[in-house]
Amino acid sequence: MRKKSFLLELQVLKEIAEILNEGTDLHSTLDCALAKLIQITGLETGWIFLIDKNGSYELVASHELPPALTNEEVKPMCCGDCWCVSKYVQGRLNKASNIMECKRLEESVIHNWGDTNGVTHHATVPLQAGEESFGLLNVAASNKLQFDQEELDLLGAVALQIGTAIKRIQLTEKVKEIQVIEERNRLAKDLHDSVSQLLFSINVTAKAGGNVSDNKNVKDTFNHIQQIAQEAQAEMKALIWQLRPQGIEKGIVSALINYGEMLGLKVHSQVKGVNVLPSKIEETLWRIGQEAFNNCRKHSGQTEIYLQLSSNGKNIKMVVEDRGAGFVYLENVSIPTLGLKSMRERIEVLEGSFIVESEINKGTKIIINIPF
Repeated sequence: MRKKSFLLELQVLKEIAEILNEGTDLHSTLDCALAKLIQITGLETGWIFLIDKNGSYELVASHELPPALTNEEVKPMCCGDCWCVSKYVQGRLNKASNIMECKRLEESVIHNWGDTNGVTHHATVPLQAGEESFGLLNVAASNKLQFDQEELDLLGAVALQIGTAIKRIQLTEKVKEIQVIEERNRLAKDLHDSVSQLLFSINVTAKAGGNVSDNKNVKDTFNHIQQIAQEAQAEMKALIWQLRPQGIEKGIVSALINYGEMLGLKVHSQVKGVNVLPSKIEETLWRIGQEAFNNCRKHSGQTEIYLQLSSNGKNIKMVVEDRGAGFVYLENVSIPTLGLKSMRERIEVLEGSFIVESEINKGTKIIINIPF
């Protein structure tokens, strides 16, 4: 009997290891690994939470959840607190253990959210790799109130595999981010060394051509060419800035001030309580700031812009405001421009909020809040 159990454990670990070793996308990899675990062990349902250092959690994988937990697009699994997450956040959950009852299932019965399929209890296992913890693996079956030690040991081994895979995938994503930055830097350098220099040469040549000719039509043509070359130089300079922002190493505000000055804008900045930001948030703020500054230069009729950046330790808030032409904007109507839509989409990826306030002749204000 013990030999059969041992062979099952080896099968579970082998098949899950194959899935985790091949996976590159976090969500799909965890979904497949969880489904395989449930299938081989004969359990009925399971789910995985990723939990950050602030205690915020995200449901990243689930398999055959009972109807009670899938109510309103899995709402019971995506909000509210529960005992296993609370213990994890408090540092009281560091090995596979039985949870006598599931608070989410208990509340689903109280609120009549749907059928629990006889599931009332689950085992919970922390996902770890070395000193790092990433979240929880929970598994359950109908009418199963207790997991024996062999089952918990197997779940613990699987959780270690999953934790290691999460660490690997996260490191791979960071490497990709660095590669993207390096490629942007390379493109920016190439554009500066080639296209920008050619435009400069066209500008100088057109100016010289206009000076040596007495024919009005010829002088006008050269002047027109020079004007186009200057405009192209300005656009190219802005493009290089977008690829490789100067001053970003000194912080997002410094980079945006430099970018605004390059556009001919005077930036009034105010910073409060902001320290080092995660790279994804900094990148998002940079791109949104670029778009807002460009909109100000093109549409507001103003040469001054106001930038505020503040943090309370849990959220980062950025406000970009001009006091120019403004436009008609109704909150319950779809966002009117592609640029604003792009800003909102960037914020939604980070689960932040995006607010636009604008009135004719009273300017435009963009308010952004991002949790971190």
